[in-house]
Amino acid sequence: MRDEEKERYINPYTDFGFKKLFGTEMNKDLLISFLNALFNGHEVVRNVTFLNGEHFGESYLDRKAIFDVFCENEKGEKFIVEMQKAEQNYFKDRSVYYATFPIREQAPRGEWDFQLKAVYTVGILNFVFPGDEYSPECYHHEVKLMDTEDKHVFYDKLTFVYLEMPKFNKTEDELVTMFDKWLFVLRNLSRLMVRPAALQERVFTKLFEQAEIARFTPQDAREYEESVRIYRDLTNVVNTAERKGREEGRKEEKLSTARKMKALGLANDFISQVTGLTEEEIEAI
Repeated sequence: MRDEEKERYINPYTDFGFKKLFGTEMNKDLLISFLNALFNGHEVVRNVTFLNGEHFGESYLDRKAIFDVFCENEKGEKFIVEMQKAEQNYFKDRSVYYATFPIREQAPRGEWDFQLKAVYTVGILNFVFPGDEYSPECYHHEVKLMDTEDKHVFYDKLTFVYLEMPKFNKTEDELVTMFDKWLFVLRNLSRLMVRPAALQERVFTKLFEQAEIARFTPQDAREYEESVRIYRDLTNVVNTAERKGREEGRKEEKLSTARKMKALGLANDFISQVTGLTEEEIEAI
């Protein structure tokens, strides 16, 4: 990295950064704290056991699923925790599909009464849901199977939690709950040069120690730099696509304006001056 690009703390949106902080035995207390904060401070998890994050269908020829972090708590409840760096087509379908693996893997051989342990899917999203599905202030979504008639939770053992991180804009002075503090860390960690005064809990002492890039081994430093490169390449691709989309949208607005002006009988050269379109483009309308 160039000097001006150097960060003091790891970027949790990178694969390496996310798995180092939340996907290792050494740092499982960070994951436990985050999960408990996520569920309104209730002690959902006392301990976690990391499970194999690579899953196959009925056979090895079927499509597989690879989870960023996959673990279970002391009650056998399963947790999928994923960092989603960019919007994908059929994102919700993907979440539901991934949740089927820890459900069906609970089925033992032989007779079984179909009693399941709960499955939680947590998506930390570096984008917002399209189409203004939620208000700009609403960034934490907990989704369960619900009866549409009387709105009660029909089945409480399948939970999807989504965090629209770009919407979280609280400042350090506004951090009250552990949930606030964890989201602040996820959103801002790589931009910080010192540990904020509001983050004095012991778990954050460990987090900032583990996240400090200067403490990495040479091998970890190389792997992190490669992960950062991949993340930046992806970010550039997404930003370029969004910019082109906006430009195409503006072009369509200009064409619409030009059509209306032509319908009024205005000259093409005048329409060109107003809209910025070429006379050839106007002529083709």
